[in-house]
Amino acid sequence: MSDASFPAIPAPLVPVQPPHDCPLCPRLVEVRHAVAAEYPGWWNGPVPPFGDADPWLAIVGLAPGKHGAHRTGRPFTGDGAGPLLYGTLARFGLAEGNFDARVDDGVTLNGAVILNAVKCLPPENKPTPDEIRTCRTFLEQELAALPRLSVVIALGEIAHRSVIKALGGRLPKARFAHLAEHRLPGGGPVVLDSYHCSRYNQNTGRLTPAMFEAVFERALALRG
Repeated sequence: MSDASFPAIPAPLVPVQPPHDCPLCPRLVEVRHAVAAEYPGWWNGPVPPFGDADPWLAIVGLAPGKHGAHRTGRPFTGDGAGPLLYGTLARFGLAEGNFDARVDDGVTLNGAVILNAVKCLPPENKPTPDEIRTCRTFLEQELAALPRLSVVIALGEIAHRSVIKALGGRLPKARFAHLAEHRLPGGGPVVLDSYHCSRYNQNTGRLTPAMFEAVFERALALRG
């Protein structure tokens, strides 16, 4: 994969992105270097946001998957979670184009942006609390840079916890549950929870397409 095929970062978010060789989390740096040695043509770096530069909806995932965003450089592109997410976005008019799990497939988002709580690949998809805390700085700035943001969908409990903290909320008063809604003190966007759209959750029936669609139906209703 050539550099020319990698996704562009939405312009308003450029100042808050970590460098491609971000040194902040030593364990994740080691993982990145190990994968880059084996697959030098992969993205192999912090994965930037993808979507509308001025969205009303932000979708926050956990972290890049090894054969997904860590390989391609675009969130939820190349692994088992992508078809459900991008298919659902298209069904609700939030995406255009035919998703083909490639960064050059021409898909664009309308009114939505996809972010990650942790921008680099963690071993076994399990970032440490310190890594989540370190990367939250970028999530905080990304969310703050979106003036029209009214709804945030958090995919999974780790993303939920990071989003609540990034928006200044308190976790004991904002517990994760599928389709739970959280209105934080001081206003700001509503946080809407969903089980993560991972292939594991799909295969086990923890998350069905109908359950996932219900989240986006509610997000559109909350937009008002």
